[in-house]
Amino acid sequence: MPERDTATKGQDAQGLLAVLFNDVCAAFGLLTRLPAPQAQSHRPDAAWSWPLVGLVTGAIAALTGWAALFVGLPPGVAAASVLIASALCTGALHEDGLADSADGLFGGWTKERRLEIMKDSHIGSYGTLALLLTGLAKWSAVSGLLATDNYGALVAAAVLSRAPMAVILAMLPNARGAGLSQTVGRPSKRAAGVAVVLAVALCLPFGQATILMMIGAGLAATLVTLVARARIGGQTGDILGAAQQLSELAAICVAVACLT
Repeated sequence: MPERDTATKGQDAQGLLAVLFNDVCAAFGLLTRLPAPQAQSHRPDAAWSWPLVGLVTGAIAALTGWAALFVGLPPGVAAASVLIASALCTGALHEDGLADSADGLFGGWTKERRLEIMKDSHIGSYGTLALLLTGLAKWSAVSGLLATDNYGALVAAAVLSRAPMAVILAMLPNARGAGLSQTVGRPSKRAAGVAVVLAVALCLPFGQATILMMIGAGLAATLVTLVARARIGGQTGDILGAAQQLSELAAICVAVACLT
């Protein structure tokens, strides 16, 4: 009997590990263009693993910045390489969401019109301004971090900015009833909480500034959540992308203020 119990527990552990590994594969398949094993299935609660995506993409971006400085490029050019590497890792998925959100949330007078604008693949003046101003602010802050060799802050910002997407997805209903976020499904609040805890755990080794970075990222995500709920009554994939971009920007700006 004890041997049977031990075998059952071993099978349960293997099954759990298989589910968790599949969740991670699903996260990388959804949020990046990086090569990864194909997930066998996609479940909403896989959102718990999204901070791991930030850990990898942030590390790649930070390594790119280090390499640029190592070969003698100035911090400004190295910062641009960081932003390029980050966008290439994700296929500019989140940047596209930021642009569409800015166009839709501020370019329409009704919920239906805002959602229609957000679905349109063309970029408008609000989206252009959002990308330009966010990119400029991020480039300036990243330049400051690279100039002082604070590579860990870049990784921490990438990690912290993925957790709010899971929280927003769990807290707000889908505003359109279709699209990427509808396909992904709403994770449980427990899975969203695990994403937050995981993000915090991954970032704590990067130093005391991480706490303030968490606050900055959380405030930015809260602002996006409030605006989205007021303007379209919920979330979409574009809203999640905007939350990621603005949370990351807030975290990086806090880091550069604390560390330089």
